[in-house]
Amino acid sequence: MTDGFDFSPGAQVPLTGIDGETAATQALASAAYRDTPVEDLVKINDAASVSKPRISLFQPNLGEAFSRAVQVRMLGGGRKEVVQSFGIEPQTVVEHCLAANRIRQERDTRLTVVMAVCGLLFLPGVLVWLGAFQLRRSLGKLKANGNRAGVLAGAVLAVAVGFTVLLAIVPPFSGFWREYFRVVMVVPVIGWFLARRICERTAKDLRDRWSDLAGGSGVGAKIPEAVPRNPNQTKAENLRQNLAKLSAEQNSNVVFYAGPKGILGMGSRWASWQMAEELTPREDLKEINPFRSWDVVRAIHDRLKMLERTPIHTGGFPRPAIRHWVVVPISEGAGAISRPTGTEVEGYTVKDFEIQRICNTQQFGKGNRHYLGIQFVLWDGNLVITLMVTVTVLHQTLRVEVTGHALGPINGLFSGKPSPRTKTVAKSVRFWETKTVNLPLIGSDEVVRLAARAPLTWFPPVLDHLGGTLKLPEPFGLRHTWADKPWAHRFMADDALRAATPVLRAVHAAAIQVMDENGVDVSRFTSRSLSLSGQVQEVTPKKADVYDA
Repeated sequence: MTDGFDFSPGAQVPLTGIDGETAATQALASAAYRDTPVEDLVKINDAASVSKPRISLFQPNLGEAFSRAVQVRMLGGGRKEVVQSFGIEPQTVVEHCLAANRIRQERDTRLTVVMAVCGLLFLPGVLVWLGAFQLRRSLGKLKANGNRAGVLAGAVLAVAVGFTVLLAIVPPFSGFWREYFRVVMVVPVIGWFLARRICERTAKDLRDRWSDLAGGSGVGAKIPEAVPRNPNQTKAENLRQNLAKLSAEQNSNVVFYAGPKGILGMGSRWASWQMAEELTPREDLKEINPFRSWDVVRAIHDRLKMLERTPIHTGGFPRPAIRHWVVVPISEGAGAISRPTGTEVEGYTVKDFEIQRICNTQQFGKGNRHYLGIQFVLWDGNLVITLMVTVTVLHQTLRVEVTGHALGPINGLFSGKPSPRTKTVAKSVRFWETKTVNLPLIGSDEVVRLAARAPLTWFPPVLDHLGGTLKLPEPFGLRHTWADKPWAHRFMADDALRAATPVLRAVHAAAIQVMDENGVDVSRFTSRSLSLSGQVQEVTPKKADVYDA
């Protein structure tokens, strides 16, 4: 490998269900096992899209489309850089997508055998049945749109059944072909019963995993194909390396600012507080001692580490993640991101000496910028609060700016558990009353869809062309793509607003201390800090990146 990654430890078994397995991670991972309509994903993020199927019988469901799209986007040969997913473990989600695809592939292998025996040898009958179910499916969609097509949809199957009975009783031709046409429509029905048992067994397994993940039990993903057993297994080795790249990219210290979208992966900027005053020496001094922005940032870093301490026993802050970030500007409509490269970058991470140089020199004009970030991951990963600090010195003015970013919970679609398939029918005796009865996990239409798709799963491009695919929004990141705003949740909004005040005061205290130690008259800075300390206690978030004041 020539891309700077070290894979010397050799093949490692991917671990799941341990540190980092949060509620948000499990909720996203559960999407790989779902059997709901794929259009549900488009409803929660209109930047995603589903291409129209050329044959609706081959259209994937949510779990199939999500697993396929994530696997191709995150591990494919032509993959592009992905945005960090703060608050979740993206590798765990990808591994569950691989595990779900593996379960479906095992099912499709059995269905392909059934299709070969009961379908290929009796192809005319299979084509008639598939045509009937395709027509019934199309009429069913018309019914869902409000048209009266329910009777026609039921009549299609009635005609197919009648045709089967007619051929069995009065087959055409004579001799061998007479007996062949007698069973040409019957054998595919027998294959349908076999396929149904296979599909129900797999559906139960998938739904159990879906329920466990949505319920928080943290079932592990089994992907033995990611562990090469000999040097010739290049496919497994490439998969293992791509998973390692995904982890390295997740740990990168480079983030991207996309205008009104805010910092990708951290959420939009909802507030900004700035303390900018002139650097003048104290009355007893002629000039200040020279210092740099990095000296102030380092003092702020040390002071922020003390935030988890409190003078009274009330719980207080959990341990935050404090890190130096390199922020790269991109346009709001950018379709991709590009991480810095060169000798100062190692494994997607900018080295410390380069971060220090950016902090001291790249404060005006073109180039990337340095920010010190303090991040709180709360509510089992469903709330990510990030406060970014930047220090700039232009002429004789020192500016300390604190901005607040908040990434809300994963959309509620991902937290729902599977519900049993039921139907409301009239009672046999008291026909004016109704009752609810349970239906099989897999309906007849679903069995036909899975059986028809099974042989084509060995040729994914063909299946994608016929059934359509899920197109993920770019720049893509597993976490921010499906996140809601935190302000709709009362306690999450409270947490975001409450975190700002102590962080702002700690930042100002550290900055004023450095200036005071270097002979700066800090009276103006202290006055401005007290003013901002009062402003930060406002009860509503602002749209700082919209500039609509």
